[in-house]
Amino acid sequence: MRAGAAVATAPAPGGGTLVHRLASAPPLTLRQTGPSTVHLVSTAAGPLGGDRLSLDIDVAPHTTLELGSVAAGLVLPGHGTSEFLVTARVGAGARLRFAPEPTVLAAGCEHRLLVRLALAADAEVLWREEIVLGRHGERAGRCHARFDATRDGRPLLRQEFTVGDPALDSSPAVYGAARCVGTTFLTTPVKEPVVAEGVAVLPLAGPGTLVSALAADAVELRSRLEWGERAVRPA
Repeated sequence: MRAGAAVATAPAPGGGTLVHRLASAPPLTLRQTGPSTVHLVSTAAGPLGGDRLSLDIDVAPHTTLELGSVAAGLVLPGHGTSEFLVTARVGAGARLRFAPEPTVLAAGCEHRLLVRLALAADAEVLWREEIVLGRHGERAGRCHARFDATRDGRPLLRQEFTVGDPALDSSPAVYGAARCVGTTFLTTPVKEPVVAEGVAVLPLAGPGTLVSALAADAVELRSRLEWGERAVRPA
């Protein structure tokens, strides 16, 4: 299957944000749920092995977009490797919060998760990703994830990680006994590293901040990531 979805904002008359474009194709369906909020709704199983899915996000200058999902995504095995490519552009003075529900890697899947994020110099972003290593009682499928972020055309963060290799996943130096792994990228800088059980808050040179966490389950993972996010941006 080849499918793509797209969302774009524009300045609203008199100020604020107008979601002026929503394009969907199963299994990726976008629904506007607030003035500047959009949720991704899965309208078919997938991604399945061999699927190529893409999501395009364009946040116009001085607008705001919050993008989430209504449920966790389940990556299933099939013929070949599945791929989900997310491309996002955030304009000058714009704000993007990207926080979908976790991605679950079912046993036997082969998946690529690619993010390409381009930021204007003064754009603000919170970008959270959560991955669950298999359904209850099963071994995780394989996933190679890559995150590329630039600010004003210059590299800000380049990150890759792989899950689903039993020799690596069980290593105390990698995931150990954890069943979930997640990160939050924020453009907000933090002055110094903050480390607690299962979570690290690390400053980037960009400036920016990367929160990384491991946990036994998705609830604990979310709690640790949100703790790290609050350490960067207190309520």
